[in-house]
Amino acid sequence: MRVIVTRPLSEARKWVDALSQAGYDALPLPLIAVSAAPDLQAVRAAWERLPRYDAVMFVSGNAVDHFFALKGAVAHVFSAQEAIKTRAFVPGPGSYSALLRAGVEAACIDAPDREAGQFDSEALWAVVRAQVQPGYRVLIVRGTGSVAGPSDEGVGRDWFAGQVLAAGGTVDFVVAYQRHRPSLSAADLALTAQAAQDGSVWLFSSSEAITNLQALCPDQSWGQARAVVTHARIAQAARDAGFAVVCESRPTLAALMASIESLQ
Repeated sequence: MRVIVTRPLSEARKWVDALSQAGYDALPLPLIAVSAAPDLQAVRAAWERLPRYDAVMFVSGNAVDHFFALKGAVAHVFSAQEAIKTRAFVPGPGSYSALLRAGVEAACIDAPDREAGQFDSEALWAVVRAQVQPGYRVLIVRGTGSVAGPSDEGVGRDWFAGQVLAAGGTVDFVVAYQRHRPSLSAADLALTAQAAQDGSVWLFSSSEAITNLQALCPDQSWGQARAVVTHARIAQAARDAGFAVVCESRPTLAALMASIESLQ
């Protein structure tokens, strides 16, 4: 069975490799492009004032990677040995793994349990809400999109910020990266048209990817297409786009493979 992985290319490789090893014909078709922040100095300034915050919430693995790419030589945080006890908050296993790769100690990270049924801002809030007291200071590291309209990240981060504010905390934001609608080559467009009707399974972890797909292929019908998605919001976006079959899955490789198998 062919599986179309629509994550940004740097993130898609892991899923494509794992699915290929499991015997699937997995192909990357990135429907979100990612680049550096529009204001690099703002990210560097956020690092300089990081000790003022009780916690930093990273909305995604991209937020982690691009934020830490601008880490100064002296930034004594996210270590249990440091006097500065800033926590790192992440909504899921992908961003958790990104923090570990960046050198953050696991003891400094708060995230939903890997066996949780949900990985998003709501699940993260259930883990950290007891910490957030009046005066608690949170920095949210986010991306920004070049296309109008809300993203999944935006919905989650704004909801999370609202919970912090309601609990008496304060919230600041810094943009660490940009998301763009990619361009598709002639070969990509041919693959898209074929995969829309040949029984391929489309793998979506963002409703923004679905929005971009519709914009890039405005005349394509999805009435024969099948999708596995990682959140209820994404499932609704796929149904709204016209996908004939939409299966919701936890965003772990094991769960995704089980969901793909269920469509055979």
